Amino acid sequence: MLPAEPEPVTVLGIDEVRRGRPHWSFDEATASWTTLVDRWHVGFCDLGGGQGLLAQVEGRTSRAVTDWLTARPAAWREQVQAVAIDMCTVFKAAVREALPQALLVVDHFHVVQLANRAVTEVRRRMTVTHRGRRGRASDPEWQQRNRLTRSAARMRAEHVDRLADTLENLPTKIGTPILAAWNAKEDLLDLLALARSRPDRETTARLLHRFYARCAATDLPELHRLATTIETWWPEILAFLHTGITNAGSEGTNRVIKTVARDAYGFRNPENQRLRTRTATTRRHRGHLNPA
Repeated sequence: MLPAEPEPVTVLGIDEVRRGRPHWSFDEATASWTTLVDRWHVGFCDLGGGQGLLAQVEGRTSRAVTDWLTARPAAWREQVQAVAIDMCTVFKAAVREALPQALLVVDHFHVVQLANRAVTEVRRRMTVTHRGRRGRASDPEWQQRNRLTRSAARMRAEHVDRLADTLENLPTKIGTPILAAWNAKEDLLDLLALARSRPDRETTARLLHRFYARCAATDLPELHRLATTIETWWPEILAFLHTGITNAGSEGTNRVIKTVARDAYGFRNPENQRLRTRTATTRRHRGHLNPA
């Protein structure tokens, strides 16, 4: 049996998952595509305990999240000490309204993903601008595309040297911006690597300033946009550095949700989908370790 009300949690994770595929319609008058149906489920996970998925609500809106949180007893809400989210203003507004005492933490996975996307956008733009076409397998920068999005700390030294040599040997108009974007991404990863190490304010400020200075020294709009996003979400990123809390539990739950949907060849009834999903993601807490 699934519990009607979740037990108290100290660390809450909130994340969304798409339910099915979006449906589009082409408007001939405006010559553009518009979204007809785009269904989302927002899930609430117990990251500090073993309850797994607590509940799901339909709709990726601040009101949907707020309504579920405020429906919980006041004593339950007061025990939530931290909430992990991705960089979504909808979730941020909902948590600030319903759980004002909770520490808001941004999952570092999405910060890294954002930095890698900026590097990829710079590489693609340089190729299109100066080669007049999309990247090809014969382009040196295209050959290094996977290494550009890896952490240098997890690469062998000869691979890092080969990457740097390749970028330096490219035409200046192509190689220099890509190298600058890669260096800025690595500066941000060095900053995030301070998590769980109890960094002092001086070390954190030094690495953050190095990242901002690297972005400001270029004329790349991708890096300026990245720096602006980091500045906007810095309190929540700093909370991650201090606590080390991530939303990995919610991301893992989303993978199970997608697997359940694929095994069922899709669901017509969203209530049935949420019931099947909670059953699959709370087996350990309910004592049913064997999925069969």
